[in-house]
Amino acid sequence: MSGWQRPASTTQRARLRIGVSGPFSGPSSPMGLSMRNGIRIAAAEINANGGVLGRYVELVERDDEASNELGALIVRDFVNRERVVAGLGIVNTGVALASQRHYQTARIPVITSVATGSLITRQFQPPAFPENYVFRVSANDTLQAEVVVEEAMDRRGLTRLAILHDATNYGVLGKDDLEQAIGRRGIAPVSVERFQLRQTDMRPLLERARTAGAQALLTYGIGPELAHIANERARMGWAVPIIGSWTLAMSNFIESAGPNAEGARMPQTFIQVARNPRQAAFLDAWKGLTGTSRIPVPPAAAQGYDSMLLLAAAIRQADSTEGPRIREALESLEAAVEGVIMTYRRPYSPDNHETLNAPRQIHLGEIRNGQVVFAREAIVEDNPPP
Repeated sequence: MSGWQRPASTTQRARLRIGVSGPFSGPSSPMGLSMRNGIRIAAAEINANGGVLGRYVELVERDDEASNELGALIVRDFVNRERVVAGLGIVNTGVALASQRHYQTARIPVITSVATGSLITRQFQPPAFPENYVFRVSANDTLQAEVVVEEAMDRRGLTRLAILHDATNYGVLGKDDLEQAIGRRGIAPVSVERFQLRQTDMRPLLERARTAGAQALLTYGIGPELAHIANERARMGWAVPIIGSWTLAMSNFIESAGPNAEGARMPQTFIQVARNPRQAAFLDAWKGLTGTSRIPVPPAAAQGYDSMLLLAAAIRQADSTEGPRIREALESLEAAVEGVIMTYRRPYSPDNHETLNAPRQIHLGEIRNGQVVFAREAIVEDNPPP
């Protein structure tokens, strides 16, 4: 059932089986496929250098279709039948919350490569759970919401804000984070509007936001619905800025909204520009694997790549494939790990399973001429030592 086969030269070696799940079809697939290719690139590099503990990495890949139920079944199968030593991936917040309990119960570490819901790494914290097996490399929604509101309120001076969010766990929890970030500045949004996945008619909710006097639209959703919002806003002749979560950088938003996507701003962990040799090598490897230089969702690809490197480093340090020992190694990584997003120096601890812990570590991207470019670079690019 693996979606990626090891090179023929590795077939005589013992295998290190890593579960990789995400949406490889459907509206969320640009994120899932970008992530999967990032993980594949890292795994290929690791295997080319002899693998980990003398074993080659084998990725056991499954398409969760962004379904909470299917995602949970897949992870349960990873644990019980595929006997994976660790998990990577998971794109959708609802899928993560539904499925990662199987990793936790089995005491198998999972590094969440993409899903951003703030609750993800807090679901199994002490004292209720003495050991937490869930880690993450993406920017959680508490941080992203702060970046979004900082851009709208602190930098632009806008105070009348509308929140537009989808009805998924991702959208609802992200909306909560936005409301809290706005509330910390002493006000409330003038309009909060909810839409469904695959909803195309965004006019009523935009009309309500305009009637409320909104000066900006803060969004939490995924590409297709966000494109409908941008296109309807243009048809209405309403030139308010769109500032939202990182998914405004999805290829299916940029392509479907076309010129109406221009100027949208969003938090980004990685923007497709080679600022150092590691990033340049990664972009070259992407082109070699896919045959194209374009990455549908660059942060998802970079986060997938980095999550595989962090996991490999932990297994080497643990000198074991036992889950508890890998978890302990992740919480106390000794060697720096040079990733695409940053160089990770002791990124995790028993009390912190996030690689990103401050808004200043996150870039602000902007869509210009159909590409995501830097609107503002992170002040702290590398993960500093504690």
